[in-house]
Amino acid sequence: MPITSQLSPQGDSVSIVVEGRFDFSSHRDFRDAYEAHGDTIRNYVIDMTDTVYLDSSALGMLLLLRDFAGGNDASIKIINCNDDVKKIFSISNFEQLFDIQ
Repeated sequence: MPITSQLSPQGDSVSIVVEGRFDFSSHRDFRDAYEAHGDTIRNYVIDMTDTVYLDSSALGMLLLLRDFAGGNDASIKIINCNDDVKKIFSISNFEQLFDIQ
């Protein structure tokens, strides 16, 4: 499952694209995608346009990103979720921790 990341031209935000299944097999790639840009970034955008599935380990990975990015001070947007993914976020009350669009 490809996970790619890109630093914004201003150097203050990282965009991470998750394609396919977002599960435990992508743990290392997801962690590398945000850690590669250092620990001073506080703004992240997770693009799930092509994410077809996520499980509880993916939810855990998002929580690890949140901790890495500064916890309550972090700005993490999760965008372009399909209805199934949005439902999982809703059931898990992730709207309280992340900006889900």
